[in-house]
Amino acid sequence: MDYPNDQAPGAPVRSGIPEHGRIPKYYAVKAEIAVLVDGLGEGSLIPTERDLSERYDVARETVRQALRELVLEGKLRRQGRGTVVAGPKLEQPLSLASYTEGVRRQGRTPGRRLVGLDRFPCPDALAAETGLTRGEPVWHLERVLLADDERVGLESTYVAVAQAPRLDSDFEPDSSFYAYLHDQGIVFGDADERIETVLATPREALLIGTPPALPMLLIHRVSRDTRGRPLERVRSLYRGDRFSFTAHLKE
Repeated sequence: MDYPNDQAPGAPVRSGIPEHGRIPKYYAVKAEIAVLVDGLGEGSLIPTERDLSERYDVARETVRQALRELVLEGKLRRQGRGTVVAGPKLEQPLSLASYTEGVRRQGRTPGRRLVGLDRFPCPDALAAETGLTRGEPVWHLERVLLADDERVGLESTYVAVAQAPRLDSDFEPDSSFYAYLHDQGIVFGDADERIETVLATPREALLIGTPPALPMLLIHRVSRDTRGRPLERVRSLYRGDRFSFTAHLKE
């Protein structure tokens, strides 16, 4: 099989061309637009669907499908009535580091917007998953995740009231929850994480400000302290077009 010498190691093999060599028309247009986008800077307005259909001599629906995929992949984003070049995806490490630390490493300003803070008895399902005691008081903290004031995700955290008894009075909702626990003398020991792709519910899409059809990356995390005691259960929903995740593996 013949491969281009300059093909990037992480690129799809033969640029995603099927073995029979027949390329869908929208995909060929998508590849052309991607080259155009690479030559523009972040925030640059791309030509209209009409202009692109005339440039590549295809139907507007063909252009529309190509643009939809580029938006879903995070290379483009809608802005008003136009489409502009998106910035690079945020790389979030799969580690015990907080969302705040991960965003700051990339020169972005992290933030969070409080949706709600509630207190209720620990239900059976949460107790079984975390090791908390059924019926003991727990906090549920829900916040929209921000990067440079752009809504990029939704975070839902459950923690025992015994671990953070003054959460409703001492904690600043736009700050790092991990930093807050650290200031309380609580140290994270280990965690279990599970990642899956999902579509946001209508409520989640409204809070994040995305179309319901936009794929999301969902991370479930159960954390424990250095003595193995349950600390938190977190459900973090990230925009698939704005995030990628990294991990360093070592045997």
